[in-house]
Amino acid sequence: MHLTLLKSKIHRGAVTGASLHYEGSLTVSADLAERVGLLPYERILVGNMDNGERFETYVIYGESGAGVMQLNGATAHLGKIGDRITIMNFGFYTPEEAANHKPRVIVLNEKNEVIRFDAGSSPELKVV
Repeated sequence: MHLTLLKSKIHRGAVTGASLHYEGSLTVSADLAERVGLLPYERILVGNMDNGERFETYVIYGESGAGVMQLNGATAHLGKIGDRITIMNFGFYTPEEAANHKPRVIVLNEKNEVIRFDAGSSPELKVV
């Protein structure tokens, strides 16, 4: 049996752009994604704290250090610049792994700067 647990979370990111004609996904600054262990093209669940929308898509890396959170394709209809979003990613764990698991979490301010970081317990992820 495997359990599905939160692996990574970027909390309170501010949407910085939207590109309706892009093929899809959510662009996230590479440094922020790497900090919580999100890989390019990894599946994510996004919650928009301003309008209540929730949607699934995948991550693409944006410029490191730029604080980018851009809604692409159809997701551009689900938020606007300045909306605060939470990006979540889940992993499958054995009961033994789950017993000591803690997700990697960052909390951002309105400029998408890290104000809190919890390194979690995933041994396969290295702290950046």
